[in-house]
Amino acid sequence: MNYVDALQSEKTFPARAANFAIVLLASWLIGVSAQFTILLPFSPVPITGQTIIVLLIGVLLGKTRGSAAVGLYILQGAAGLPVFAGGKSGLLALIGPTGGYLVGFLAAVYIVGILSEIRHDNSTIYTVFSLIVGNLIIYAFGLIWLVQFVGEVQALTIGFYPFLVGDIFKIFIGVLVLTGSKKILSLVNTKK
Repeated sequence: MNYVDALQSEKTFPARAANFAIVLLASWLIGVSAQFTILLPFSPVPITGQTIIVLLIGVLLGKTRGSAAVGLYILQGAAGLPVFAGGKSGLLALIGPTGGYLVGFLAAVYIVGILSEIRHDNSTIYTVFSLIVGNLIIYAFGLIWLVQFVGEVQALTIGFYPFLVGDIFKIFIGVLVLTGSKKILSLVNTKK
């Protein structure tokens, strides 16, 4: 059983309400994780906790609910709630230098969600692979957008290289979290 199977969608009202609550809470979790920000003096792109949270949401909730959570997070920020990195909000944050990373979250959570749904054992190696793929998707969207502001060479220097070590660390932490949650899910399911 994978993570998504533990939260299978049902068509009853209580199940739909529970799914809505899960999506809403996941969107808020992204917003809270975005506030753990380290500003880099040479880059408009901060180090935040939100990238790993977005990827974990994709693994845990799957493509549909994960995408809904990230989409809701982006809508909340666009509407003016201070949920983007460092408490930023509004449409200017979406069209600014870091806007591509935000759009990349949506693409990444969808792909990571698909990967989680098609692989039923979620081995550690497959989980690492999924998280790396998701991270690369975020980078691709973020860098393509950032190039418009700073140029190709500078985009790599300020939007990619400084984040590699931290992202490897985040993936390691993410795998530990997912391994622990998988153990908890298996314990819960054996007691049914």
